[in-house]
Amino acid sequence: MRRVRDFIYFRKDITMLKKTFTLLLFSTILLFANVIVGAEQTAKYFPLLKGKRVALVVNQSSLINGEHLVDRLLNEKINIVKIFAPEHGFRGTADAGQHIKNNFDTQTGLPIISLYGKHKKPTKEDLKDVDVLLFDIQDVGVRFYTYLSTLHYIMESGVESHVSVIVLDRPNPNGDRIDGEVLNLKYKSFVGMHPVPILYGMTIGEYAKMINAEGWLKGHKKVDLTVIPLVNYTHNTPYSLPVKPSPNLPNDLSIYLYPSLAFFEGTVFSVGRGTTKQFQLYGNPYYKKHNFYFVPISREGAKYPKHKGKKCYGVDLSSESIINGAGINLAYLLDAYKNYPYKNRFFLKNHFIDKLSGSSKLREQVLAGKSAKSIKSSWQKGIKKFKAIREKYLIYP
Repeated sequence: MRRVRDFIYFRKDITMLKKTFTLLLFSTILLFANVIVGAEQTAKYFPLLKGKRVALVVNQSSLINGEHLVDRLLNEKINIVKIFAPEHGFRGTADAGQHIKNNFDTQTGLPIISLYGKHKKPTKEDLKDVDVLLFDIQDVGVRFYTYLSTLHYIMESGVESHVSVIVLDRPNPNGDRIDGEVLNLKYKSFVGMHPVPILYGMTIGEYAKMINAEGWLKGHKKVDLTVIPLVNYTHNTPYSLPVKPSPNLPNDLSIYLYPSLAFFEGTVFSVGRGTTKQFQLYGNPYYKKHNFYFVPISREGAKYPKHKGKKCYGVDLSSESIINGAGINLAYLLDAYKNYPYKNRFFLKNHFIDKLSGSSKLREQVLAGKSAKSIKSSWQKGIKKFKAIREKYLIYP
């Protein structure tokens, strides 16, 4: 009997080894293959656009092998009727939160409608001459990055105006990371609209499927959605973005540190806006633990940076290493709070930190002196529940 049992266990071990080997082999093959983004697979979506009136939701990241999607579609005689531009504008140079006026693209003459400020969602009037909304914007895999909210409103408008939505998928540079508090919907805002953790480990196409099927659109309705998937991609595939996704995420390291350092946007600390190392620094004029300092000045994408023209003493993270799969690092926030002399002024009075983190818990935990381990432990129940939801919409291993 013991021999039979041992044989059964042996077979299970062999089966598990085979599965592990197959996954490793598949991942290795993809690692050395070029990722093909959705926009490059024109044969899959051009037929869906022929004879249709098309509106594009695009910015500077919407490229096909270096050519802007707008130009490629016009060359193919696709009938583009307008462009919808997200935060930072069509060319991606505007400040975070800056109001963008509707205008016309100087190169093509196409009307550009801003989806930021008071007009975050296309109206029925905007879509009266549109059959298809084509969304192609690079995401970074972080909940408070506002392109997710723009995607939500595009899909919702599609339902209301009976317009189909096509999402051209792009890689998530943080695709192997899931971490952070799941948003409490009482704190829903444009920097967080869905009950997901800060790092959710999904591509924009997978996320669109989740929004649609989970009933997160108004009235729990569903839009006519098509996702053009990536080729040669897994969630562990390293991917360096060819174009800055927004003015203040200049490189791979800033994108990697963004989910950890963005909490400072809800404090009196600067994260390097107005320098050339945005989201790779943090500091404040009254934080003098370190000799290092930086001086924010007015730059493209940061006309009025926090502490403009002042010495901000702090920490330079620009030599940090990118660690695959690593979660949010709370050490930076806790260090800054511990060494800031005016603790009752550390968090901004508007409690913007609550919108970023997903509830008031993080702010309260920091004020109470909780450790990073304790804080992260409080996230785990929500993360586990989210992972079960996420699994249903994954396109890639």
